[in-house]
Amino acid sequence: MVEELPIAVVGAGPVGLAAAAHLVERGLTPLVLERGPAAGHAVRAWGHVRVFSPWTYNIDAAARRLLGTTDWTAPDDDAIPTGGEIVDRYLEPLAAHPALAPRIRYGAEVTAIARDGLDKLTTAGRDAAPLRVRWRDAEGTEHAARVRAVIDASGTWFAPNPMGADGLPVPGERAAADRIAYGIPDVRGAARNDYAGARVLVVGSGHSAINVVLDLLALQQEAPETRVLWALRRDGVATLAGGGLNDALPARGALGLAARRAIDEGRLDLLTGFAAERVEREGAGLRVHARSRGTPGDVSVDRIVVATGFRPDLGFLRELRIALDPVVEAPPALAPLIDPNLHSCGTVRPHGVVELSHPEPGVYIVGMKSYGRAPTFLMATGYEQVRSIAAELAGDREAARAVHLVLPETGVCSTAALSGTEEAPAAAGCCGGPAPAGVDACCVRDADAKAAGEAGCGCGDPAPAAVPAPAKTATGCCAGAA
Repeated sequence: MVEELPIAVVGAGPVGLAAAAHLVERGLTPLVLERGPAAGHAVRAWGHVRVFSPWTYNIDAAARRLLGTTDWTAPDDDAIPTGGEIVDRYLEPLAAHPALAPRIRYGAEVTAIARDGLDKLTTAGRDAAPLRVRWRDAEGTEHAARVRAVIDASGTWFAPNPMGADGLPVPGERAAADRIAYGIPDVRGAARNDYAGARVLVVGSGHSAINVVLDLLALQQEAPETRVLWALRRDGVATLAGGGLNDALPARGALGLAARRAIDEGRLDLLTGFAAERVEREGAGLRVHARSRGTPGDVSVDRIVVATGFRPDLGFLRELRIALDPVVEAPPALAPLIDPNLHSCGTVRPHGVVELSHPEPGVYIVGMKSYGRAPTFLMATGYEQVRSIAAELAGDREAARAVHLVLPETGVCSTAALSGTEEAPAAAGCCGGPAPAGVDACCVRDADAKAAGEAGCGCGDPAPAAVPAPAKTATGCCAGAA
């Protein structure tokens, strides 16, 4: 009798639980390993943040069907939730469902995954061998299980990028850890006492940094002594507004517009072309030695928030044959679609099991971690990824390859980071949206150009003069980096 092995799912966040729901729906057995004490542990860490997308994009279809068998009350599809509301109203009820609850292990930190009895170098018998997952529980006890496949949905929240412009911590950064926060601290709530009346340096230019800056400015209204210094690695601010009114997610567009408005009103000190070089203790605060547009200078602050993005923790995958793009650290077939050096929009061509497969059969990296170091991930992307993978594992190859993904577009394709100038406009024209499924192209214009025998549309080539997207029209994706 052939042993029926479970399928390991690493992480009980939105994408991990969606994977479990799809597996159960197809008659497969998941083993969900969550490092935190409850479902949505990482999401709870940014529970005070309101996401860009409404509930309709944040609830997986299989999860919704599963919850529909209970007395669960679905949220209003058009309402925009916070991270905490996603946990309370969706993830916790889903994790408590009788079909999933017995299959979830909490406090289970995955430490290693390998072929059972085979190291990375051994090829003979590899395809026939199951995988072995090891994890450590909250008491420190080691566990192991043989599994048929692994879906890594562990995310990137616990691996934030450091302050250094070179991707490394600057000297003194680790020693000042008690005064440096990463990601999106709750400056108006749980961490209010640390920030009210303080002089705060925020490093970063993405949505996380904008969220922190706007929260600090709101705190400034309550505690006028609060000072905000915003350090951007790029030389200009032209792209901060993103797609603005052109963004198909109004909350995302409004965030960038609010940031530009705060700058225009002089409500913060802006440091552009910023590169930190060293952090030192200075009394109860910190002194940051840095360069701004190449000019050396010092900044004295009470606290620092580093919001420079995240990176995947690949440590427990070291004994597996994983193929990753050397730039983005995403699967090679996915990387060109999301590389911020080529695309800024976040509008991604439909992709699933084919793009997410690795040389190691039965191993998949999904969710935010599948994007490696690239930003602009949306939950809906991860839900479609795991739907496709679950279909493949169930033997339904046709369904696995019939991938359909429609994401709200940002209304901007930026070239400012490529040109390195303040004057570069925030949008670089319209490429018509994502390319059709099954077409080797990054957007509609690219697909049309290749169909006509041309090399392509030139996505990723710096444009000498970018043209803003038309007002109130959601545009497609391509051009330069955000």
